[in-house]
Amino acid sequence: MKSSRSNLLKNGHQLPVMEKFYSLQGEGYNTGTAAYFIRIGGCDVSCNWCDVKESWNEAMHPLIFTDDIISDIIEKKVNNVVITGGEPLRFNLDYFSSELRKNNIRSFLETSGTAHFSGKWDWICLSPKKNFPPKDIYFEFADELKVIIQDESDFEWAENNRQKLKKECHLYLQPEWSVYNKIIDIIIEYIKLNPCWRLSLQVHRFLKIP
Repeated sequence: MKSSRSNLLKNGHQLPVMEKFYSLQGEGYNTGTAAYFIRIGGCDVSCNWCDVKESWNEAMHPLIFTDDIISDIIEKKVNNVVITGGEPLRFNLDYFSSELRKNNIRSFLETSGTAHFSGKWDWICLSPKKNFPPKDIYFEFADELKVIIQDESDFEWAENNRQKLKKECHLYLQPEWSVYNKIIDIIIEYIKLNPCWRLSLQVHRFLKIP
């Protein structure tokens, strides 16, 4: 029985789901877009400022059959699905993404780029972290680069990642929420001097929605 469950997880037919909900995208290029969010548990990047640390331990979250997730999405008649975490690509998402495509549902992946790449996605947001840099393959596929700025040293990290991207990738700097008031003016001035970047805000936090 344990082996069977392990195979289901390995093949992507079950996933440890922390939460799923219908809301608006609150960050980056697709801000304001209605989407069904799937937050997959499990992460080994462990950012000190992470606002969903309860997602790190995958064992804390129930394994749900991927087909049941898909059925729920279809039942709600949504057009867009955001897959986030944790780090969702710690799990094989080939089956999940193929089922979304089969049902004409657009898929938006949010990843730190540290795990093995799987799935076919309509949009990939790469959010690289200094303590665990992304694999090079992600720079080929990223549609959007979103770098979290906690202090001024993060601008250099952002620029280092920008140099590796395809030209059409959209570039965003996002203030780390706990230091928002301290860092926002610095980010604005940086973007004014470096207009290839755009500002991303966590609009959902201001609106107090999921």
